[in-house]
Amino acid sequence: MKDRRKRGSLFLVSRCALALLFVFVFSFTFSTLRLLFTETYHPYLISSRRTPPAEAISGDPPTGRGISIGETVKLPDQVLILLKYPPSAPLLTKDEIDCVYVYSSPNTSRRSPPLSIGGEYLDHQIVRCELPPRGTIPSVSLKAQGDGDLPPGPTHDWNSLAYEAMIDRDNTTVVFVKGLNLRSGRPSNASRFQCVYGSDLPGRKLLLRSEVLSIAQEIVRCRTPLSILEAPNRKTNSLKVSIQTNGRGILGSIARPVFWPEPKPEPERTGLNRHMVCVCTMLRNQARFLPEWVIYHARIGVEHWYIYDNNSEDNIEEIVELLTNQGFKITRHVWPWVKTQEAGFAHCALRSRDNCKWVAFIDVDEFLHVPSGADLGSVIKNETSRPMVAELRISCHNFGPSGLKKVPPEGVTVGYTCRLGLPERHKSIVRPDKLNPTLINVVHHFHLKDGFKHVNVFRNVMVINHYKFQVWEVFKEKFYRRVATYVSDWQEEENVGSKDRAPGLGTRAVEPDDWSSRFCEINDTGLRDWVIKTFSDPFTGSLPWQKQE
Repeated sequence: MKDRRKRGSLFLVSRCALALLFVFVFSFTFSTLRLLFTETYHPYLISSRRTPPAEAISGDPPTGRGISIGETVKLPDQVLILLKYPPSAPLLTKDEIDCVYVYSSPNTSRRSPPLSIGGEYLDHQIVRCELPPRGTIPSVSLKAQGDGDLPPGPTHDWNSLAYEAMIDRDNTTVVFVKGLNLRSGRPSNASRFQCVYGSDLPGRKLLLRSEVLSIAQEIVRCRTPLSILEAPNRKTNSLKVSIQTNGRGILGSIARPVFWPEPKPEPERTGLNRHMVCVCTMLRNQARFLPEWVIYHARIGVEHWYIYDNNSEDNIEEIVELLTNQGFKITRHVWPWVKTQEAGFAHCALRSRDNCKWVAFIDVDEFLHVPSGADLGSVIKNETSRPMVAELRISCHNFGPSGLKKVPPEGVTVGYTCRLGLPERHKSIVRPDKLNPTLINVVHHFHLKDGFKHVNVFRNVMVINHYKFQVWEVFKEKFYRRVATYVSDWQEEENVGSKDRAPGLGTRAVEPDDWSSRFCEINDTGLRDWVIKTFSDPFTGSLPWQKQE
């Protein structure tokens, strides 16, 4: 009797299990078919916050801590390995990780310490490793007992990749890509391209397509379907987005779009109460210059800084935290993609749009100088009294080493006082809500929506002091890599006459004998005098960004 009851119970359990399985399969199939036949496209969404525990890692975790390799990207000079974390796991340190290069022969591998390890990037952590030797697959080993080597993840070639995406507030998807080789500064024919979405790109699983609305440089804008806009919690965890050229293959992709703005705009800074002036910049290993740059610009009216960190290996996180604790509003965004300044600035323009009326796109060695001593807000209001003005263009004065051979301890604004006579180029302060949907930008200038225009600001009203040619110790760091997409690196024999190069310097990081006296035609102490008068301590004469003894 007991055996019979047991068999009966098992039969009932089996029937229930089959019924549940049928409901699950039917629901999944119906949902999938609905997408395939009622929508033509469906991007993958992932929150910039950590995912819920149930969604963190599927299947059995490869280590006791549930860490796995999400994606691997081969850059020209290194490999980025994106470690995927469960939400409760602490980020690893450099000492806890080895880069592993697995050969095709069994049980053969090579190990080396990582070049560097970054902070949180979406729900991943970035590990930077040397380029893998020929015939090897890059991976990571966790040194903790019981962890060991992680299985390699999908590997992507940087020269052909969709790497970032976001859902804009006009219900379009903005995709950032490498490998289309489009011309700078002009839109391309959108009809030649399609946006494609799937869980395995370019493997064509659940492949869906959508119309490209605009495409320019390295930015593609597509339609976003209602099924995504109306998705619960505005996220899924199944699809990526990429680009296909008519008649050609699909770019590899690690791009999982997020809704933007996310997080939501600051409640006190929405509508008419947005910050008057913000700043966007992209930097690499320039943390030591941030205190002076931030403190100075706060004094003249900047309220929020968006810093795009392009693979820094210095103490930038500590410096940003220090400044934040002092009350400066700084948003650091990890941007690991090399030579993508224009794309990064477009990304920043979208991020800052709901919090900022005006955004300046300048570098960390550039300082907005108002000779009259007025604040930026007043200058901008005076220069934009006509409603159709959406961009201010400010001339740049390039300063040289000014006779110095060591980094000036008082900072660049006080230490460098000799510059070239004529200004070179302009940088911009723009209204981010009036930018052209293509988001085209070249040398810090954006294309505007139809009907809007720019004005050139007179130098006696506002000018940029660009400390471009500093002491050799600082300047030689520029030889490693330039961040602009369409600007040649210093080491390359290409466009050697470009204004983006130091005149007569060549392609090698060798200090000329007369470097300290170069680029000096006019002694200009205007900003130095104002900084000393405004910031120096009346008792010690020190400036707030100087390190105390």
